[in-house]
Amino acid sequence: MPELNAVVTQRVELAPGLIVLRVKPEGWALPDFIAGQFTVLGLPGSAPRITFSDGEEPAPEPEKMIKRAYSIASSSVEKEYVEFYITLIRSGALTPRLFSLKVGDKLWMSQKFVGIFTLSQIEREDTGGNIILLATGTGIAPYMSMLRTELERGDSRCYAVVHGARHSWDLGYRAELRTMARICKNFNYVPVISRPDEEPAGWGGKAGYIQDVWTDDIETLFGFKPSPEDTHIFLCGNPAMIETMTDRLSSDGYAEHTKKQPGQIHTEKFW
Repeated sequence: MPELNAVVTQRVELAPGLIVLRVKPEGWALPDFIAGQFTVLGLPGSAPRITFSDGEEPAPEPEKMIKRAYSIASSSVEKEYVEFYITLIRSGALTPRLFSLKVGDKLWMSQKFVGIFTLSQIEREDTGGNIILLATGTGIAPYMSMLRTELERGDSRCYAVVHGARHSWDLGYRAELRTMARICKNFNYVPVISRPDEEPAGWGGKAGYIQDVWTDDIETLFGFKPSPEDTHIFLCGNPAMIETMTDRLSSDGYAEHTKKQPGQIHTEKFW
């Protein structure tokens, strides 16, 4: 079994079933990585599960390491810790164990940071520089890494984020994104929830699904009118959203990006 080589330095519960976990390596230095990439976390089968998680049948071997990949939410220039935005899967093998961790507890973290869902797919001078980032749930994580990295560097490209969730309290990083939108003239943030009737204090923002937002007055929402000639679009999260938006964008003239054929649609499915 691999040695537990990292420690939890911060655990913030944003909402029931949603946490931000900061992890610091022990005895090794964080490698360079590109914003948008992911790494792997792990805990042994003997690690405790959070209360009220589903039972396991059969139970995993106590010494066997349970590993899963998670997108990185922290900036690529941050060298002290790695931040993850994680949703609880009560029937899952690893997340109920991750949710039981406290500050100071150890876990395993891969020293390899990988993935191609990055802005490096786009040349800085390509297509006029407009970038729209669409996400559901914890699919916002790689975008936080991108924004925390690129906006801090003074990137002048126009960015817009549309983040969809069921409720307002499920919109992780909402306060930070709203602050970014206030201080960065080249950034717009559009939160959207699918169950506005369940909001205790009401909801004055966009309601429905991400694909509904795309049919609205997107020029007003984003501050520019996107087109395949001047905009790249990233899709991350629920496969149904990705499929629907890919079809809709394709009908608008956008093409999927592949290694062999560059395009304007970039996708990352979380499950």
